[in-house]
Amino acid sequence: MIPHSRTVSVLALGALGAICLAGCTSEERPVQQLKPLALKEQVSNIAKSADGYAVTWAGVLSNANPWHFGEHVVATIVGQDAKGTEVVRLDQPLDAVPPGGSLAFTGQASAAEKPAKVTIQYRPAQWRPAARIASAFQRFPVTRAQTLRQKDGSYLITGYVGNPYQASASSLVVNALLRDKTGKLLGGGSTFVDDVKAGSPPRFILTVSGLPPRADVARTEITARTWGSTGRPYEDLALGGAIPVHTVKPKSEPFEVDRSTQVVSVHKQ
Repeated sequence: MIPHSRTVSVLALGALGAICLAGCTSEERPVQQLKPLALKEQVSNIAKSADGYAVTWAGVLSNANPWHFGEHVVATIVGQDAKGTEVVRLDQPLDAVPPGGSLAFTGQASAAEKPAKVTIQYRPAQWRPAARIASAFQRFPVTRAQTLRQKDGSYLITGYVGNPYQASASSLVVNALLRDKTGKLLGGGSTFVDDVKAGSPPRFILTVSGLPPRADVARTEITARTWGSTGRPYEDLALGGAIPVHTVKPKSEPFEVDRSTQVVSVHKQ
């Protein structure tokens, strides 16, 4: 038989434990702090056109968060004259920025008046957790790329874009950024390729114009990505799996004697 005083103590401890458990379970988990997108680079160029002025720009957004897509990002391009009056304003929806990756973007607009200053800003991204780790979102390989300067000062860029995933990519955006010998961003352009199947890379052709006459292009940086304001297309490709690296059976004859066996035998002796 349990003494009355001990029974009261046990009941009191049980009640305190229940209160503590309830209090602990009601505590909210700390919210993960996500870093905002960073506009690493931006450049703009202004050239005379038939209807006024052509304003072109290029930029690179960086996502330092390895587990989240930056989605529904909109860049705002504003051009002002020498007095500070807006002569051009454009909202440009951008594609999703992959986890731990970057996004190159380019664009063009017309202005009746010549801007003296062009700035690029962007609205904060909406964050969505990715279903795979950052390394699962592989680059789309670009091969046989060529950059040819034209007589009018523009640059013609061609190449082929591949697909490292088993599923076909319905639409990809190809961006080309032109840089000088120091790596400084000079300008860029973009185009689309559709129905990109693994093992059958389509050819892309794009033109970059509006660069300053004295621009010294030393190299072209070409990237491809899925199209759309969300990361769903990219995520679907990654979830479908990548193509195995070794897919061709060796054609050479096997060794008569396994060399690794010989090495082990000598070591034992």
